[in-house]
Amino acid sequence: MRIRTYEASDFQPLLDLTIATFDPFYEGSYRPLVGETVFANLHGAWRRDYHDLMRSVHDPQRGRHAAVALLDDTIVGYARWVIRTDRSHGELDMLAVAPSYRGHGAGRALAQHAIDHMRAAGLDVASINTGGDAFHAPARALYEELGFTPLPVVNYTMPLRP
Repeated sequence: MRIRTYEASDFQPLLDLTIATFDPFYEGSYRPLVGETVFANLHGAWRRDYHDLMRSVHDPQRGRHAAVALLDDTIVGYARWVIRTDRSHGELDMLAVAPSYRGHGAGRALAQHAIDHMRAAGLDVASINTGGDAFHAPARALYEELGFTPLPVVNYTMPLRP
């Protein structure tokens, strides 16, 4: 496996990978859990939201960095992190691995790549957020193995109209 910096030609493959990665969460877990009203209001346009996010996934001038993992010439995952030098803080805010390549070390390698980049930038703290649901359990396990300390947070939502 090889990790390299994001290139503009990665846009569509990474968007497709992101949709494939998070579709089971949004459509199979989140939507049934919160119901149609909350889903439509908060994340009904999640595919478009990821499309918009991917437009600025790598913008070093604004502290946004992205790297992709390749096996042979196939993109198998990517990581995006944001560097805030004013706070000496970096956030790994996106880590996605294609479903068929999970469990082979790509997520760990990408996360470590981002952490190493933050460390090299002289930052003091790194963070990442993830869900507390079953879908995100492998991610939580990875982050804890990498040394992140979990801080449980509960987010409540409810529809205001039937």
